[in-house]
Amino acid sequence: MKKKNLFSSVVLVLSLIIGTTGFAQNQMNKKADVKTVGGAPMYPTKNIVENAVNSKDHTTLVAAVTAAGLVETLQSEGPFTVFAPVNQAFEALPDGTVETLLKPENKKALQGVLTYHVLSGKFDAAAVVAAIKKGNGTATFKTVAGGQLMAKIKDGNVQLTDENGRTALVTIADVHQSNGVIHVIDTVVLPKS
Repeated sequence: MKKKNLFSSVVLVLSLIIGTTGFAQNQMNKKADVKTVGGAPMYPTKNIVENAVNSKDHTTLVAAVTAAGLVETLQSEGPFTVFAPVNQAFEALPDGTVETLLKPENKKALQGVLTYHVLSGKFDAAAVVAAIKKGNGTATFKTVAGGQLMAKIKDGNVQLTDENGRTALVTIADVHQSNGVIHVIDTVVLPKS
């Protein structure tokens, strides 16, 4: 009888250890998936907008998304893939471009620029690279705006080319969100004008 109780106790302790270890491992995996963008952690349990508003590198993008009335869309279920230009990318546009796009009368044009940075569906880095390999070095993606972005590998990074020949490099890939994925880019890509 005593052996049976001892055996039961050992089994219980081992079960607790294994269960706790599994929980700890899950927490570590979740933590490992949290990337820092613009000085802020990007939690995969939050949506695109909830994370983006915390990045000091994306204040212009957040202001533009708000002015374009796209907050609700980017908070929806998705999934979406967003190529998110940093503030410096917007600053590199010709003088007055951002200010002009942010005017209420230019809302439709602003929506066109922003949705050109969005793909319907979740395309993590592995999926983008697989598409590039399948396309013998180039992949073409249709944006939510209806235009096309071409992708290729340049110096080990994914490079996007817009319909005007402008290029952007992915500087931070696979920032996972609850409703998709963000890839940070260094240049604003523009739809064909």
